[in-house]
Amino acid sequence: MAVSAADRLRTLLQGPEIIIMPCCYDALSARLIERAGFALTFMSGFAVSAARLAMPDTGLISFGEMLDQGRNICAAVGIPVIGDGDTGYGNAVNAKRTVGAYAAAGFAGIMIEDQVSPKRCGHVRGKQVVGFDEACARVQAAVDARDEGADILVMARTDARGTDGLDEGLRRIRAFAEIGADMLFLEAPRSEAEMRAFCDAAPQPKMANMVEHGDTPILPPARLQAMGFKLAAYPLTLLLACLPAIEGALAALKEGRAPGGLASFEHLKEVVGFPAYERESTRYGR
Repeated sequence: MAVSAADRLRTLLQGPEIIIMPCCYDALSARLIERAGFALTFMSGFAVSAARLAMPDTGLISFGEMLDQGRNICAAVGIPVIGDGDTGYGNAVNAKRTVGAYAAAGFAGIMIEDQVSPKRCGHVRGKQVVGFDEACARVQAAVDARDEGADILVMARTDARGTDGLDEGLRRIRAFAEIGADMLFLEAPRSEAEMRAFCDAAPQPKMANMVEHGDTPILPPARLQAMGFKLAAYPLTLLLACLPAIEGALAALKEGRAPGGLASFEHLKEVVGFPAYERESTRYGR
């Protein structure tokens, strides 16, 4: 019997080392992450909204669009993928449906958060969270979906640190742990002391969100591991790397120059699978 994506994620989480997790936004970026040797990736809602819609991460992208993007990402790689499930796209019943749909799309894990809908990026101002009981109901619904047959792990996220303070954030983390979330995520702690407090709050694997120029200190993986983190996510790194490369190539073309630093056509064909396609085509006589 084939090992499921969720089981592969469970195995990774049981390993001794922190998991460095660059985040993807489409099938090509996910494949490049896999080719670079990373064992896990995360479909970032911020990055998908930016790449697919050229719109901000403020709840403008829909459940259907995220699911469609995720289905393509999961089909393009063999490594497990955790998907950003935002608020679950409605009440607790909606969140339960979202978990099941993400599992059917091939995701190994899903993140569900406690922001008010429409949500926004956790490192910008103006976000709000639902009440404690509603937040717990969302996580309970996600865990119930998992326990009732959805082959997927649940990451429970709280943004309460930024709206109600660290104590409320940790209160929610402990509650999510008691409900049975597989992984935990306190968004935007503002110091190493707050990051340590999060790691000490519950035993489940915890994620550090390394947003360049965001609210949380950017620390090397070894230091994060020493604090107690199991996952180190880099949600915007690839997008931030793409922008100057693309803008530089466009500036060169506009000035009548040939852009520098381009990959070869052969490399691009290899990445997107032309050699594999040709082998299959030959196998069937065409």
